Amino acid sequence: MNTSSIHHRCLTFIISFCLILTPLQAWSISGDDLPDIGAASGNLFTPAEEKQLGKNFMRYIRATQPVITDPLLDEYINKLGSNLVEHSQGLGSDFSFFLVDSPDVNAYAGPGGYIGVYTGLVLTTESESELAAVLAHEITHVTQKHLQRAWYAASNLSLVQGAALVAAIILGAAAGGDAAMAATLGAQAAMQQQQINFTRHNEQEADRLGINILHDASYDPHAMPSFFGRMGRANRSYGREIPEFLRTHPVTNSRIADSLGRAEKYPYRQHPDSFSYLLLRAILRERTFSEPEQAVTYFKTALKEGRYRSRSATEYGLSLALQRNHQYKQASSLLIQLEKKHPDTLAFVITASRLDMETGNKQRAIKRLEQNSHKFPLSYPLQITLAEFYLRANKAQQAYKKLKLLIPLRPENTRAYKLLAQAAAKLGNKAESHEFMAMHYYLLGALEPAQLQLKIALRTPDLDFYRTARLESQLKKVEAEIKELKKDH
Repeated sequence: MNTSSIHHRCLTFIISFCLILTPLQAWSISGDDLPDIGAASGNLFTPAEEKQLGKNFMRYIRATQPVITDPLLDEYINKLGSNLVEHSQGLGSDFSFFLVDSPDVNAYAGPGGYIGVYTGLVLTTESESELAAVLAHEITHVTQKHLQRAWYAASNLSLVQGAALVAAIILGAAAGGDAAMAATLGAQAAMQQQQINFTRHNEQEADRLGINILHDASYDPHAMPSFFGRMGRANRSYGREIPEFLRTHPVTNSRIADSLGRAEKYPYRQHPDSFSYLLLRAILRERTFSEPEQAVTYFKTALKEGRYRSRSATEYGLSLALQRNHQYKQASSLLIQLEKKHPDTLAFVITASRLDMETGNKQRAIKRLEQNSHKFPLSYPLQITLAEFYLRANKAQQAYKKLKLLIPLRPENTRAYKLLAQAAAKLGNKAESHEFMAMHYYLLGALEPAQLQLKIALRTPDLDFYRTARLESQLKKVEAEIKELKKDH
């Protein structure tokens, strides 16, 4: 299926889903009934509806975006985001943070508390406080119901135009400006000025409350005007091809002045970058090189010339590049040194174990992770990597047991379902294997492969009544969504 077809189907689904969920009277609210700042606009959705919309949104993000599933990277961005949420008005609400593997400078908040950050933006930040500032800004878009308020902005338009606006807001960040704008050009032309004015107000509010979050979470509040100010200055050099982040988050002089003035109310606080942030940057920097030899040269040069904020983080980046370049001895030597210097750094443990696994030392890889399980008993990255290694070492029963415990902790982790499907298959549990694989595809937004897996599972001999009923229910749900996508297609 080509990219334009995927985008069209995503757009069709979201428009249809929005129209199903939203009461018709929500599209004809008078000006006097517009919501106040904050939670009042939450009346448009019940919490259950917003949560379901968010899950559907995230499935189509996975279908169209290269969402990173690396457990170490996923763990970092969620820990940083969760820490900020604890100091926001969203405390007690569900949030999920994810990275998109793209050089673009972009970040966005979707329905249901799903917040995406592009790796290009992470590498653009000059400190952890700046990355925290972006997340705090997006968190505020969620807590202040900015996305839902945009639905009210469409109240004076026709249903078709209103649905197009909602889709543009969601897909404008998710699918990229060009795809979303092409799909909604007619509606955009009619509402462009209204949308810009509305967005500027949202941006100022997100800056204001985001700065409060930064201060309360012990980050530097000045990082907010610093980052967005730098983006605004860079905007002049982009010409017409400005980054999507600047399209969806317009930077104006008044906005920068306002956020700077608010940040000045707080005393200067230097927040040292965490080692985890520096390791994240090293991992992402290494991934930017298409050829591993280029990455090796980059990190060796940085070490030789002293161009680094952390020598250990830079050496870690070099070890990753050496491993990708099949220079296993050199990579192993570096990792041994790093483990000795930083015995409590999980990234070094997992990377060293993965190097052992890749070079055929399966038992040593598993032993290292098992030994460190006592040191990091609640580490999801360690446990899912260990489950993967059990599977690769033909220890399917151990992998199966561990994955069954991990699934409830991260119920939308596509990688865990795929591993569990493989473990069940090796144990001869055919129906269960196809059921887990169906969930893997479903979470990826691949509905037809999910449908096929469920049909195969239902053809398994001697299924009991309860499993048959569950599989039939799941199949009915998937087929209903496929039918919805094909309407007017």
